[in-house]
Order: sequence, then structure tokens, then C-alpha cells
Amino acid sequence: MSASTETQAPAPARSERSHRHPFTSWREHHGWSAGTSLRRLASKPVGSLLTVAVMGLALALPLAFYLLLSNMQSLGSALGRNQVINVFLKTDQVAGNAQLLAKQIGQHDGVANVSVKSPQQGLDELSKMQGFSDALHALDDNPLPFVLEVQPQDGISADTANRLVEDLRGMQGVDMVQDSGTWRQRLDALLGVGNRVVLILAGLFALAVLLVVGNTVRVDITSRAEEISVLKLIGASRAFVRRPYLYAGIWYGLFSGVLAVALALAIEFALVEPVAKLSQVYEGKLRVAGLPPWLLVAVPVAAAFLGWLGARLVSAWQLRKAA
Repeated sequence: MSASTETQAPAPARSERSHRHPFTSWREHHGWSAGTSLRRLASKPVGSLLTVAVMGLALALPLAFYLLLSNMQSLGSALGRNQVINVFLKTDQVAGNAQLLAKQIGQHDGVANVSVKSPQQGLDELSKMQGFSDALHALDDNPLPFVLEVQPQDGISADTANRLVEDLRGMQGVDMVQDSGTWRQRLDALLGVGNRVVLILAGLFALAVLLVVGNTVRVDITSRAEEISVLKLIGASRAFVRRPYLYAGIWYGLFSGVLAVALALAIEFALVEPVAKLSQVYEGKLRVAGLPPWLLVAVPVAAAFLGWLGARLVSAWQLRKAA
């Protein structure tokens, strides 16, 4: 079939056309436009594959950064994002007071677990450290206080952890609270920057998809200027002429979105083995944080919409200029 005959939809007989419902004609032309645009892409496989590859790589980069950010959160938790908060009681506090205070802290929001370390347990730990054994034998009595080890809940924010620490410091019988809040604040700040970078990259590469599809459609319309002029002379509307190019944009976007998801899954699969080795060092706390299913579905859909939008803007401008 030649290019000119492919551009124009097959015309039904006059009697058949007069009895056909407008919606049926509209639906049939949409189906014809979708099939024609797909055949056009297949007729130039090298150019179509290059366009889809460029768009797919552009869309895969935000997904790769999102995947990296998710695994940074998992790594942060394993490295101590929820490190234990040590609450040192005053030396005059007895075991009963320590147990009562531990029960009270355990009911606090953001606390997962509270354990009590007796002075003797603390002394035993110090005696195992090199250089402390002889010094501890010289002591007449145990100077160490009771220590409450407070384990925050998983995923607790830095603000919630800071409020917990301030509440612990204000409790009766507490002498000192040792907290690694700086680590949590720095990690949350880094993750916040990472989230913003992912959003910026997603916006930039979405714009890149619009430009790539728009330029491809512009070239295609320019190469078919004579055919479009013939269609306008026989009464074809702009929407009729534009429709195959809109479907071409949808196909470009959809295929590039599928390619981006495939590349992101390949990156995720490549991370499994090294993360498993690293997880052994951290007692199995590390896992590969994969992309959520909703995102894997949303990317091709969003890419198809971007392809349609790019084709819509450029085709409208080109056809209006050619009028």
C-alpha cells in the first residue's frame, strides 16, 4: 500500500455511510488511525527503535534514582537510623524505680522496646574491654547507674525522635540521655534532597519526552505535506488528519515507558547479589527495596500521555501553519 492510500481512511459506500451512526464512524476511524500509526512505526524500524530507546533511557533515569533512594533508606535503617537511645538514671535510683520508669517509657509514642541494663551488667561489659579490667578491680563499689535502652519504632522521623529525647530528659530520675539524633537529622535531610532531585529529574525528562515526540511528529507531518493538502481539499477536518499522529505519539510513549520499566527492573535485579552480600555484614537487615507495582504501571501510562500531548501540541501547530 502506498503512503498516500495509507493516509486516507477507506471510504464506505454512500448508502452505507448514510445509515451509519456518527459514533460508529468515529470509533472505526480511531481504530484505523491506531493501526495505521503502528504500521508506520514498523515501516521504519531503525528510526522508531532509536526514538523509543532515547525516550526509554530518559524515563529510566528517574526510576533508577528513585530505586537508589529507596535503598538508601533501607541502608540508613541498617546503619543506625533507629539507633538505641541510652537513658542514664541517677545513681540513687534502685531496680524498682528503673523497671517502673522503663514501663512508663514503653507506653510513649514512637517507642518500640525498652530494656533495663543493671549496673553489674554495665560493669561486666566494661571489664571485657581492653584496658579497663585492672582499673575496675581497683574500685571499692560499682559507680555505674541503671541504663534504659530505648529502641525507637521503625521509620520514626527526626522530629518525633527529638520530641522523644526531650521527654526522656524531663523525666524524674533521669540524669542524662545519649542520643544519635544528629545522624537521623542528616539522613532525613539527605533523603529530602534526594526526593527533590528525583522530582526535578522526572520533570526534566518528561519535558525531553515531549520534545522528542514533538520533533518526530513534526518531521513526519512535514514529509507528508502533500498528502495532508489533498486530504484537506476533499474536506477532511484537522482532527481527522491529526488523529494518526496522535496515536503515533501514544505508541512512542507507551513503548518507551515499557522500556524504562524493563531497564529499572534490570537495575533492581543487578542489585540483588551485592546487596545480599552487604546484608550478611549487617545481620540480614538489608533488602533490595524494589519499585512499587503502581509505579511500574503508572510509568507506561504517563509516558503514553506525554507522547500524546507532545504529538497534540506539535501537530496542531504544524497543521495550523500549513493551512
